[in-house]
Amino acid sequence: MSLPNDYQLTESQRLIRDSVLGLLASVLPREKIQALDEASEFPLEAYEALARAGWMGLPYDARHGGAGGSFKDLAIFVEAVAYHNAQMASAYLATVVYGGMQISHGASDAVKEEILPAIISGKTRMALCLTEPEAGSDVSAIRTSAVADGDDYIINGQKVFITCAHVADQLVVATKTDRDAGRHGISLFVVDARSAGLTIRPLKALGRRMIHTNEVFFDNVRVPASRMLGARNGGWNSLMRGLNLERLCLSAAASGNIQKIIDYAKDYASERRQFGRPITDYQAISQKFADLQIMAETTRVLTYRVADMLDAGLQPTAETAIAKVVATENNCKCADMGIQIMGGAGYMMEHEMQMYFRDARVGPIGGGTSEIMRTIIAKQMGL
Repeated sequence: MSLPNDYQLTESQRLIRDSVLGLLASVLPREKIQALDEASEFPLEAYEALARAGWMGLPYDARHGGAGGSFKDLAIFVEAVAYHNAQMASAYLATVVYGGMQISHGASDAVKEEILPAIISGKTRMALCLTEPEAGSDVSAIRTSAVADGDDYIINGQKVFITCAHVADQLVVATKTDRDAGRHGISLFVVDARSAGLTIRPLKALGRRMIHTNEVFFDNVRVPASRMLGARNGGWNSLMRGLNLERLCLSAAASGNIQKIIDYAKDYASERRQFGRPITDYQAISQKFADLQIMAETTRVLTYRVADMLDAGLQPTAETAIAKVVATENNCKCADMGIQIMGGAGYMMEHEMQMYFRDARVGPIGGGTSEIMRTIIAKQMGL
């Protein structure tokens, strides 16, 4: 079983899907996913295989060694990766989209030439350091400071819930360069993860154990001024520019995982017999699958729609927020329903459904909570 092909995909987009699914099936089989998840180990072998196959360069310009793929191409790729494993999609996004695209848009030519080819080759991994203990949804409230000192800046502060920071080589760090200016005082820097005074401490979370989150501490970390991304105090606009892309990718990842949940539950239910019949013969089960399919179709249509809008040069703020809410909340509902279909087996650690449930739950929280997304949608309605 696999993702459907009846969405007017181009031949190259079908090839993207088929190629990545085949590659991941080879380098990241199901038993390895379970072992890595239990050990909280990063899927390095699979990550490096994606890099060798050229997938890290999908959204980047050809002048940096990228493939110049469209937003739709990226959505289809992320959906396929997440169909195989949602954590693998997050590992990809942390470097290529959340960190790497800030480099692509805001770094000097010298920094681009240093980092982008290394991202594309798989030699450099990234993480975006944004959230703080007192600043989550309210990005303007960050306190991590960057103070000019000659040709350098000195960074002090703390970040929390930073995905993949423990395996990152470079960090994109949101700082305050003007403490009292709110969102107009934010500047971004790219910081070497091995810098003196920088400490990364992994956290234990309910799910996504392979790519778990981290605390990052900055104690007088010295960064050259040339590592600033964009203009001083221009970090807010840089962060906002990436939000539509982030929501598209999170929606695509949820879409892929929803389809995997359906296929996994269907495989189990087709073999499971009660009262002498497969449980799929019972309306109570078959209608659950109908509900799962409704959520899968709705999620995929909204995801592909916003990808097409971005490719058309639009800035679909409300539409990407809607897609993100629907996709991530559907992902949670589908995982919960998958456990119910499988009964006691779905609750057991030897089956993957419990991992889908744990991994999906962060979706309505990360990348902007569902509550914040609904506020954005209401504002776009003039409310």
